[in-house]
Amino acid sequence: MKDFHTGFASSILSSLDASPSGLTEAEARRRLDAYGRNELRSSPPHPLVLRVLDQLRDPMILVLLGAAAVSLLASGGADRADALIILLIVVLNAIVSLTQEDGARRALDALEKMSSPKARLLRDGHEVTVDAALVVPGDVMLLRAGDRVPADGRLLVCAGLAVDESAMTGESVPVYKSLRDDLPADTPAGDRVNTVTASTLITSGRGRAVVTATGMDSRMGQIASLLRQGDPAPTPLQRRMGEVSGKLSVACLAVCAATFALGLLRGRPPADMFLTSVSLAVAAIPEGLPAVVSIVLALGVQRMARRGAIVRRLPAVETLGCAGVICSDKTGTLTLNRMTLTELWTPDGAKTSALTAAALCCDARMTEDGGVQGDPTESALLLAAAREGIDAASLLSRYPRTGETPFDSSRKYMLTVHARPEGGWRIAVKGAPDVLLPLCSRVQSGGGAVPLDDGARERLLLRNGRMAAGALRVLALAVRDVDVLPPSSAWARDLTFLGLAGLMDPPRPEVRSAVAQCRRAGIRPVMITGDHRATALAVAKDLDIYRPGDRSVTGQDLDFMPQSVLEEEIASFSVFARVTPEHKLRIVRAWQAQGVVAAMTGDGVNDAPALRAADVGCAMGLSGTDVARGAADVVLTDDDFSTVVRAVETGRGVYANVRKAIHYLLSCNVGELLTIFLASAVGLSRMPLLPVQLLWRNLVTDSLPALALGMERAEPDVMSRPPRRADAPLFDRRFTLRLMWQGLMVSALTLTAYFFGRAVMPAAGLADETANTMAFATLTLCQLFHAYNARSETRSVFAIGVASNPSMNRAFFIGMAMQLAVLCLPPLQRLFSVVPLGAAQWSAVLALSVLPVPVCELAKRLARPERAAPRRLAPRQKRALSTPVAK
Repeated sequence: MKDFHTGFASSILSSLDASPSGLTEAEARRRLDAYGRNELRSSPPHPLVLRVLDQLRDPMILVLLGAAAVSLLASGGADRADALIILLIVVLNAIVSLTQEDGARRALDALEKMSSPKARLLRDGHEVTVDAALVVPGDVMLLRAGDRVPADGRLLVCAGLAVDESAMTGESVPVYKSLRDDLPADTPAGDRVNTVTASTLITSGRGRAVVTATGMDSRMGQIASLLRQGDPAPTPLQRRMGEVSGKLSVACLAVCAATFALGLLRGRPPADMFLTSVSLAVAAIPEGLPAVVSIVLALGVQRMARRGAIVRRLPAVETLGCAGVICSDKTGTLTLNRMTLTELWTPDGAKTSALTAAALCCDARMTEDGGVQGDPTESALLLAAAREGIDAASLLSRYPRTGETPFDSSRKYMLTVHARPEGGWRIAVKGAPDVLLPLCSRVQSGGGAVPLDDGARERLLLRNGRMAAGALRVLALAVRDVDVLPPSSAWARDLTFLGLAGLMDPPRPEVRSAVAQCRRAGIRPVMITGDHRATALAVAKDLDIYRPGDRSVTGQDLDFMPQSVLEEEIASFSVFARVTPEHKLRIVRAWQAQGVVAAMTGDGVNDAPALRAADVGCAMGLSGTDVARGAADVVLTDDDFSTVVRAVETGRGVYANVRKAIHYLLSCNVGELLTIFLASAVGLSRMPLLPVQLLWRNLVTDSLPALALGMERAEPDVMSRPPRRADAPLFDRRFTLRLMWQGLMVSALTLTAYFFGRAVMPAAGLADETANTMAFATLTLCQLFHAYNARSETRSVFAIGVASNPSMNRAFFIGMAMQLAVLCLPPLQRLFSVVPLGAAQWSAVLALSVLPVPVCELAKRLARPERAAPRRLAPRQKRALSTPVAK
């Protein structure tokens, strides 16, 4: 794309074959056909059939469908019912996924809504108003305060024109435009003062601009293109669940095949061994796992909503929990996005005279509700005057304005002339100190105005330098009282210097503590902003984002930095200034390349591509644009950076609960798998568990107890641990070993009950039924007790408090009642092929069922010293998250 900010405006007009008086209507129609409408194009949606098929490619979904087929092959009404339940789970998962796929489309729709509905143009030399969609390159736009710019353009006329570009660049104050023709080609977007950008807002002044780009060729169109670049990467949980699905599929098929082969080798009928393998598959596949994980995540969504974070994409709950870096926009996220007078210095220490001059030389106005309308800088001065008891409306009624010199980026000051009540005129001026001081001949002191000598000028400039070094936007204030009004060319002479006003967009008061929490949790806070480096550094130092030894970099520097170098040095930078949307994308991807899960916060249109590309994007709900909210995974309802930290805490707790639920379900299923496999391997005449009993066990123990684990509170030290690696497997060595020995424990208890039943019932025809009933009862009840063990990997259930999770207690008693009903009620006994048990048999069942609790308590006690050691990060992640050395 041509750099329309370089060269003379006349050459730009020539290259566009345009005229300062605008296009003709005929030429505009021709160009509309050639360039298309000034709109953002939308990609056609994928057909519903293809979207549904995409959902079925997930490994866990394929496992579920296999389980449904297995259940249908295992004859019986209960099996068919289980197959229907499995299919229902698949359908519900597909519906949820399909409804969440439209995030990018909603973001693009919001971009379109931001386009100006109307545009004022010059056509055939006359002013006309047309739909913004009909604007074409070469049109001449007429711009004035309150207008939203309909297209990108190069300025032809500029009179005090100021544009709010914060949504596009992140700069906190309006940009005053000029007709400069000496800008180099590599001028950053935020410094192109001779251009205007589509969808930005004119805050003051007026101007004309020739349209240089429309629709997808505009900067807004470039952002829309970035939003379409690829699908979001799978979240860490999605990657881990994919691994779990694949491992379960392979393990299930391998064990089923081995069991089938063993039976054939022992001379068992193929039909019987097929049914045995079917029952083994039903035991091995945790068909409720996707539903349980989804519900646990949904519970996390509810918790986050209560804490001010609305989750738009379910897996983002867990992703936040393993965030290693938070890349935060400055304006509106770390700061209030409201200019404030933070320092007013006057030579005599009095504020009234300076604030009175500021209130006179001001186009902002107070509203009836106590607010302010107008330029943010002038609004801040007016509010400061009001706090000192200066009523601007009353002041202007006593000093009516009779003349003015509007602010201009080349002049760098604004001047107003007012009639004094006692006669004569008062001239009030505000502007850049280095420009205004040479125009002053006196300085206000306690005894009145005194001559301004060179020494005083030097001291005033030093004071200005100190204030500017603190990232304040410094304005000088001056007045002049005259009895006879001189010509306008002589208004800005012999001024009396009143003081220096330092303004800035201050940090949010709660952000400092949030940044400290991030550091305690091992999370690296990073600032990414379109503002100037000095301003960004001042805010970052104040918030402890920038520390000694850290580095800052600008977007212009990034343009000359290869991505490989950025990825290698990303950990040394804590502040990125004057960056574009493309730069933000590169920064996020550089962190991701280091194996660090990257969270991105922002509120502007310029943040949207990075919000979408980040592992989890967090948009501001109050001050954020629709585009940013549409591209984000999480919306912060209170625009509070500390809400991100609270969401991270919730996310870590949610992941811990998901891990607990997976551990519980798989340890139980491994127990069933080993029970059937070992029974087949030793050649038992009858399987210890029947398919209908396995399905009932799944209903009793795989639902409510697993969901109750999702209700566990976050453990006390959850924010004192380092973040998890994005590539860390769910089945680490310790997790796998614990899973296997606990599954073996469940299997051993079940087989012990089975053989005990055969031993105490020697009568033919009853031994098998009693043994089967005892194995069935022990398997189900011991898993209900085992659910309490899964509440923490390291802490004793008694230290946590048996009653601290009411949901777990309800799940336990409901499951116990359901199982006892099957074992004790004759109609259900016949349905599930069980027989009544005697006192001795019940005593054995209960003793074996409770045994997992003391066994696991002892294992936790023995493993606790080892677990006390801090978890080590991968070397690459450790380098990325550590504080860099000074360079």
